[in-house]
Amino acid sequence: MRESLFCTIQKVYSKLSSRRAHTLYENAKKRGQIEKAPNYNTVNRILNRKDVMPILNKLLTLSALPLKSVETQFAVDSSGFRTTQFDDYCREKHKIGKQHKWLKAHIMVGTKTNVIASAEITGEHGADCPQFSPLVKTAHDSGFDLKEVSADKAYSSRDNLGLVDELGGVPYVPFKENARGTRTRGSSPIWKKMYYLFQYKNEEFMAHYHKRSNVETAFLMVKAKFGDKLKSKNKVAQENELLCKLIAHNICVLIQEMHELEIKPDFGAIEKVLKC
Repeated sequence: MRESLFCTIQKVYSKLSSRRAHTLYENAKKRGQIEKAPNYNTVNRILNRKDVMPILNKLLTLSALPLKSVETQFAVDSSGFRTTQFDDYCREKHKIGKQHKWLKAHIMVGTKTNVIASAEITGEHGADCPQFSPLVKTAHDSGFDLKEVSADKAYSSRDNLGLVDELGGVPYVPFKENARGTRTRGSSPIWKKMYYLFQYKNEEFMAHYHKRSNVETAFLMVKAKFGDKLKSKNKVAQENELLCKLIAHNICVLIQEMHELEIKPDFGAIEKVLKC
């Protein structure tokens, strides 16, 4: 399984077809990275396995943890990745051309290095707000110190702000036009506190909030290097392929920071912490 996952992520990184990517596996075997070069269909079978998804999520976290001493300020957002499938609804209903189906990646990134601390994958119509809580909890439970979390107003809710406050961080999420600073029974006082900061010290608030632009930079990095298109045909494989793109991004970020910050990752120690 380890070698198959290695080859799967390498194939997604390369953007090559399954047959052409076999050369990469042969080269990896010569370098001693794997014992046997898998058949080109092995990668496709791995991507089509639903039980691989939690493993990829754990690998995503594992690839980000070496930077936990650097990252304390985070940003949340989502972006779409198109598939090779088409939705005929628009053509039939509105007499227009084919429309690609999409998957949506919801990610939480460190604003200093753009490493992805956690991710959730949904369909193209997946709402942003409900994904905030699992993203924040996963990053916190993995060992990240969440001192600040910024997100756009799509994530604005009392529960989301209260969660960040409960975990020891400060949420910088703009308020919607119909929002009020009054507390409701059982709600966290952080809502009122951040509302008045947003209203009466807006410049100070926005100075922190604008760190959110780093999550857009992270998406740009992923799409520029690995493409915004998912080659897989079915939903499970597409979700796994998208997670592989995010893992490949983290590996690239980690390699860069190993040189810039002179970080020496100890994945063995990290794996024990995660109880892999």
